[in-house]
Amino acid sequence: MTRSDLAALLADRFPQLTQRDTEFAVKTILDAMSDALARGHRIEIRGFGSFQVNRRPPRMGRNPRSGEQVLIPEKLVPHFKPGKALREAVDAQPPKTELADD
Repeated sequence: MTRSDLAALLADRFPQLTQRDTEFAVKTILDAMSDALARGHRIEIRGFGSFQVNRRPPRMGRNPRSGEQVLIPEKLVPHFKPGKALREAVDAQPPKTELADD
């Protein structure tokens, strides 16, 4: 699902809101989450999951073309941990199988 798909779904579910309003709401929420993570805060949405920033320490890598060792610097990366309700909801759904055309 993309950002525009989410905005369209919200507009369909709440007819009193316009498409422009739902796009603005989705953008505002995602921007606020990005800003909070950039400042090092943890985000927890009950029943959905939590987002936090993890530190990846510096390490030695290898250039695949030349085989030369390269220092890969430290990185801060966002990490999502699904909540119990989300894990159970996903697990309860039957798997969708792709039917191959013969």
